[in-house]
Amino acid sequence: MNVSRPAVHPVEAPPMTEAAVHGPRVRMKDIQGMPGTKGGLFLRLSQFIFSIISVSVMATTNDFRSATAFCYLVLAVGLQSLWSLSLAFVDMYALLVKRSLRNYIAIRLFTIGDGITSTLTFAAASASAGITVLIDNDLDKCSVNHCTKFETATAMAFISWFAMSPSFLLNFWSLASHR
Repeated sequence: MNVSRPAVHPVEAPPMTEAAVHGPRVRMKDIQGMPGTKGGLFLRLSQFIFSIISVSVMATTNDFRSATAFCYLVLAVGLQSLWSLSLAFVDMYALLVKRSLRNYIAIRLFTIGDGITSTLTFAAASASAGITVLIDNDLDKCSVNHCTKFETATAMAFISWFAMSPSFLLNFWSLASHR
């Protein structure tokens, strides 16, 4: 009988894996404000609320179509309200079923969407602020126009952009640190 015995032929231990040497990889904690957290839901709802206020105030004026910047503001903030509402629903779903939204493709989609909508909103709010200053200070035509409504809609668009910025930055940071 030719059987190998361990005392005669010792078996070596397999080489250590990277996880055994360095420890298991630890995922980054979900920071409040990221998708799928209560902070993220709060940011999305605040973006939605302020953008809806901006669109509503601008739509109540009958002469917002007189300036292209105001039409652009309504379009950009309307797009932001739809984006923020849809991501608020995604956040609500993730919170209800207790799932993490740490998927690389989802984070990339959120980052690109947040980047596009925040850029459009900031550009539209800046253009509307410029036209509002022109109408109010330079032309002195506030008596014929709805300057206070234009200023309110522009301010709400800026506040909506301020609420969008942390969402974009946290998603971008998460995307950059994912791989």
